[in-house]
Amino acid sequence: MGLVAALMAAILPITSYAAATAPKPPDPDSIKKGMAAAPGVITQAGLDCNLANARLLGKATDAKTKVASSYYEIACKQAEGFIVAVPDKGGAAQVFTCLEVRNTPTSGAQCMLPENADPKQGLIALVAKYKPGCSVTDARAIGQTADRTATVFEVACQGGPGYNIQASFPLSVAKPATFNPCFAMPADSPEKCTLTDAATSSSYVDSLATKMGKPCVVTNRRYVGATNDGSSFFEVACDDKKGYMIEQAANGDIKPAIDCAVADNIGGGCTLTNSRAAQTEQAGLYTRLAHEAGYPCDVSQYAPFNVNVPGHEVVELACSNRPDGAVAIFPASSSEKAQIYDCAHSEIAGYRCSFTKPDASFAALTADLNKAGKSSCVVSGSRFIGKTTDGTAYLETACADGNPGFIISYSPGPPFVPKEAIGCAFAKGIAGGCQLPTNQKHG
Repeated sequence: MGLVAALMAAILPITSYAAATAPKPPDPDSIKKGMAAAPGVITQAGLDCNLANARLLGKATDAKTKVASSYYEIACKQAEGFIVAVPDKGGAAQVFTCLEVRNTPTSGAQCMLPENADPKQGLIALVAKYKPGCSVTDARAIGQTADRTATVFEVACQGGPGYNIQASFPLSVAKPATFNPCFAMPADSPEKCTLTDAATSSSYVDSLATKMGKPCVVTNRRYVGATNDGSSFFEVACDDKKGYMIEQAANGDIKPAIDCAVADNIGGGCTLTNSRAAQTEQAGLYTRLAHEAGYPCDVSQYAPFNVNVPGHEVVELACSNRPDGAVAIFPASSSEKAQIYDCAHSEIAGYRCSFTKPDASFAALTADLNKAGKSSCVVSGSRFIGKTTDGTAYLETACADGNPGFIISYSPGPPFVPKEAIGCAFAKGIAGGCQLPTNQKHG
């Protein structure tokens, strides 16, 4: 990354044209000449610009290359302005944004058209496209890459994290850009943020932790990375030795936290906490809570559901002491008991088990049929059908003996109590009737 101070050297000779202490303001003649040349300048420089105004600054010859160039200021509608140096004898134009030339206030090549009076406004559209939650309070240019393929900026956001922006060269809102939060920039990097300090960035990450749905007093934090859709991931370590991954969508929304114990597939996993130790400890906690809720499960494996249930976390449990697992809704408050749905009935509650094999749940469904007065069927298959508007749920079962199965109706829960078992021959009016293969062969 080359810094602006070095890259601006080619444009500095324009000071010999302008006043030594102040750039020359626009005048009608310079604007007339600039507007006449602007369409060709925009095309030659490859600018994405809906022309609003332009002026000719003057001519200057580079002391080293002896190349004479004409210098123009270009103002674009609702976009960043530019200073463009066009070689008189042909060749590639030099392009700098108004934010870049603002970094060299002694240069005569300054943006002075009214439309370019506040250069940071030229980044508003780009920021809104990628980070709509950022209200820009300040901005600066950091530089251009040595190969002139990217322009780098920093923006500060009101109440937000601030960003390092890797944008196109020449700058265009229509082309892709990468936004890295200031929190991610190393302190010794030439691209580090100066408009947003480290304390502000850290406190912003801490504020995200308060919205992730987990109790956590943050003791450490780090930026993990971003996805193609603009979501950012942060890791936080908490004073209770737990840790989480926080996913923030491009619009600023916070998704449910991901426990470090199950976050190994996100950016290489957590590094601020011991995820193996955390997983063992968490499994022990879930075991205790499940037993207290009346479901004797010695948790051997668990996985949080990516859902937002305020004040609760929803977790699938696999058990070492029984074949059938469950879905547990654990409250954040210790005064409230967990709600447990065994995998035979979890789909009624809206959650599907993945750890538990389907046949491990059949015994519970056989018991439901017995409660409904149908003792001739040992369940060998099942299918959740759905719910009615009053909350009544329907589940289809198949029988191991090959005889027609039943559709069980359940009362709105929890708990989900079997109300009635209807033979498939009489259940054709319930969402199309029975669909399991052994039931369909009976017509």
